Amino acid sequence: MSEEKYKILSTINTPKDIRRLDEEQLPLLCDELRQFLIEELSQNPGHFASSLCAVEITVALHYVYNTPEDRIVWDVGHQAYGHKILTGRREVFNTNRKYKGISGFPNPKESEYDAFIAGHASNSISAAFGMAIAHELDNSDQKTVAVIGDGAMSGGLAFEGLNNLSEFPNDMLVVLNDNHMAIDKNVGGISRSLLKISTSRFYNKIRSHIFSTVAGNEQQKRHTLITNTIKAVFSHTPNIFEGLSIRYFGPIDGHNVIDMVHVLQDIKKIKGPKVLHCLTVKGKGYKPAEESATEWHAPGRFNKETGERIVAMKEQDKSLYQDIFGHTLVELAEKNDKIVGVTPAMASGCSMTYLMQKMPERAFDVGIAESHAVTFSAGMAKEGKIPFCNIYSSFMQRAYDQIIHDVAILNLPVVLCLDRAGLVGEDGVTHHGLFDLAYLRCVPNLIISSPMTGTELRNLMYTAQLKNNGAFVIRYSKGWGVSPSWNSPMEEIKIGTGRCISKGKDVAILSIGHIGNDVQKAVQKASEKGISVAHYDMRFLKPIDAQILHEVGRNFSKVITVENGVIKGGLGSEVTEFMSDNDYKPIIRKIGIPDEFIEHGSREELHRQCGMDEDSIFEKIVEISKLK
Repeated sequence: MSEEKYKILSTINTPKDIRRLDEEQLPLLCDELRQFLIEELSQNPGHFASSLCAVEITVALHYVYNTPEDRIVWDVGHQAYGHKILTGRREVFNTNRKYKGISGFPNPKESEYDAFIAGHASNSISAAFGMAIAHELDNSDQKTVAVIGDGAMSGGLAFEGLNNLSEFPNDMLVVLNDNHMAIDKNVGGISRSLLKISTSRFYNKIRSHIFSTVAGNEQQKRHTLITNTIKAVFSHTPNIFEGLSIRYFGPIDGHNVIDMVHVLQDIKKIKGPKVLHCLTVKGKGYKPAEESATEWHAPGRFNKETGERIVAMKEQDKSLYQDIFGHTLVELAEKNDKIVGVTPAMASGCSMTYLMQKMPERAFDVGIAESHAVTFSAGMAKEGKIPFCNIYSSFMQRAYDQIIHDVAILNLPVVLCLDRAGLVGEDGVTHHGLFDLAYLRCVPNLIISSPMTGTELRNLMYTAQLKNNGAFVIRYSKGWGVSPSWNSPMEEIKIGTGRCISKGKDVAILSIGHIGNDVQKAVQKASEKGISVAHYDMRFLKPIDAQILHEVGRNFSKVITVENGVIKGGLGSEVTEFMSDNDYKPIIRKIGIPDEFIEHGSREELHRQCGMDEDSIFEKIVEISKLK
């Protein structure tokens, strides 16, 4: 790192170094931190626009609060790169999201400055509230701050935390980082409410008047802003926070670091729970990101001078699973007017945008609210619609009760599409979609499927909308769909049937999902070594193809199961139970995710770590083939 280029930032190794600075130096620190982020992230991709947005908030909080003794709880963590850099990880920031490097999200295991894990949205208020109450019980003077975006504020857990915040004595502060964006544009009543507060003509008129009146007295200006001006606004502007007996301050300019420091210093002395509403710009300081925040949420590598995205050459014979889903959904919806689409704030990520562009009245982004997305879909299904509810696998964990209580018990025809299933790579432990096969297999009235190719994804989607009762789960991987084209002709698949990919006599391998492609490569390698392997793509975990399992049980003494999910409870467990129940006694080896949490890295590196890559599968074939 160039000390000449980053004169102040190069001296910051912990927040104590920030607190030694004069206030007048803070804007320069912010400028240097922002430029450091742009430079690093242009070469080592990560979450870009959100972190640029939170620079001044980050610096101000560490300047005013005595971290790590005082707790700053970040929501989601997309906005916390600046925090990582200022808390001793500047020199290793080039390892961000890389295998064995630092995590892309705050994690207490990585640093004492990371007060809580922050991979899924909306948990910061509840976690920080718990810490604040613990401090109260210990008679500690530690302070607690939750930093939450306006997108995450739409999540149900955030509302539950807010609702409870004033019930018990605490001095917690919620910093609301409001840029009117999550990954995509924010939706819902909370977004409109915040926008109404920040754009109120009455508010801005009074605010301007007060500021001009007391312009010569900084202390008076701050006191007036906090105690009088904002209160006047709320006699005319509805405010959810005041309605919950939480004192509200703002909105203030979240990019004026010195003003933020002054306001935080005053608020820190005030008793009781508080909200500070900061208006920010997603992508602040980098024009391309300011103009197109969604595209610059996580842009990959780019030329920092021109803003040109450096996109790896796409494989011409393949399409991304998410795009195959999006295009296929439009195609199905054009032929079936009962089909609707639902997503919890992941419209661009799961390609629901295609349906939104073609049929906006039939596509619903419900905000960061996975539980609501599932029950909302169930309500539409109850009245005759066929909802395709697309939620990332790891986020679907938040809606487990809704799947059981609101969908499965009523046997409603909701198509639950679980994107990003399996090991997802650089986003790491909080984002891997590893548990769905295991936690869904035990639920009655569910059909559970997983395609090996993009063509199979289309066929499963086509089959799902033909079924008029019961939920249909389709889980698929991040990345390429291994298909010649996304618009291949669709065919109905008989529910509960797998297929034989290759015949053999020495070993049988049963796989489910995209990882079957790696299995097939390993099978070919084994064939070249004289080992004859039968490979079955099970395609459905529930109902599983009993005919295939009987065939395997009768004809093979050596069986391997392969799944991109946890070993405990998934395909391997299902096959083992079946063999035991039917008195077959093959030797069974299970390949999948071991009983531990897997950190971040490229998918290739993580597959190798878990023994799920092509070479490891081949080695397992050789090993089991030698057993007597």
